[in-house]
Amino acid sequence: MPPPGPPVARTVAIRATRLTQARIQTPPTIQAVKFDDPMVTADGDERAHVALRKLDTLWFNTGTLCNLECVNCYIESSPRNDSLVYLTAADVTAYLDEIRQGDWGTREIGFTGGEPFMNPALPAMLELALSRGFQALVLTNAMRPMLKCAEDLLQLQKRFGNQLSLRVSIDHFTQTLHEEERGMRSWAPMIEGLHWLTNNGFHVTAAGRTLWGGSDSELRAGYARLFNAERITIDAADPSQLILFPEMDVEAEVPEITTACWSILEKSPDSIMCASSRMVVKRKGADAPAVLSCTLLPYDEAFELGRTLAHASGAVQLNHPHCAKFCVLGGASCSV
Repeated sequence: MPPPGPPVARTVAIRATRLTQARIQTPPTIQAVKFDDPMVTADGDERAHVALRKLDTLWFNTGTLCNLECVNCYIESSPRNDSLVYLTAADVTAYLDEIRQGDWGTREIGFTGGEPFMNPALPAMLELALSRGFQALVLTNAMRPMLKCAEDLLQLQKRFGNQLSLRVSIDHFTQTLHEEERGMRSWAPMIEGLHWLTNNGFHVTAAGRTLWGGSDSELRAGYARLFNAERITIDAADPSQLILFPEMDVEAEVPEITTACWSILEKSPDSIMCASSRMVVKRKGADAPAVLSCTLLPYDEAFELGRTLAHASGAVQLNHPHCAKFCVLGGASCSV
């Protein structure tokens, strides 16, 4: 960590240090050795895998462009990163058609980014999903790109009500730590967006982070104070309304997950995110979208499963540190 200094200088130094760490794309050598073989761990044990039980949630990454550049963004979204380009309404239609033609058990269509509202086709994509009877969830920072779509959102809310949900990223319940992650002057616009959503009757939830420590109860109490002060109708004690995500640090030492771990941890593979979800992306320069195992590994080609849902319906080997830290041991999921 950088040495103490004036508040602004220290914040900049912290951001620079953490940004350098966040941009390391591959784990350290020991981690690479540990997670190298998709079938067997470094100790020779059978690696755990997760079968697709049903496609409860299909995620669409609308593109990596974002109005912010957070310090520790797992997908490195920024105003310049177009590694994942904008999906189109036609792209989304093709996958919704595949769901309709098969027995996928899909309940929810999720939209993530980047900032999804940067993609001008998002309102049309939402209408496509909602009009076919799916629940639709948008992960957003609730800032200016969202408010530029206010009229479209109001029309969708009028037609579909709570069938449409928006999850707002609030990294910490204090302005100082939220802005340490998301940048100066990112707090007030987010609060403005939250007020607009609440005042217009949208179904709103929030996503926080455990980056700065504190117990689950302490964090939820802090968010409860914030929501009460701002008159935001989110119940911080309800894990479905406030999701607290563990950090994904590729430098952290994490154990590999073997088939024996399910009984040791008293956890079912069916509870892991890739048992019930997939994510669609379109890589820059690609002629068609691809389906990935989950939302957490957008750049790792080993977790690209094919161009159709049928191609992506096989089991996923848990040979990445995020599989262990975020999903199995962290118990987290991008869906509720």
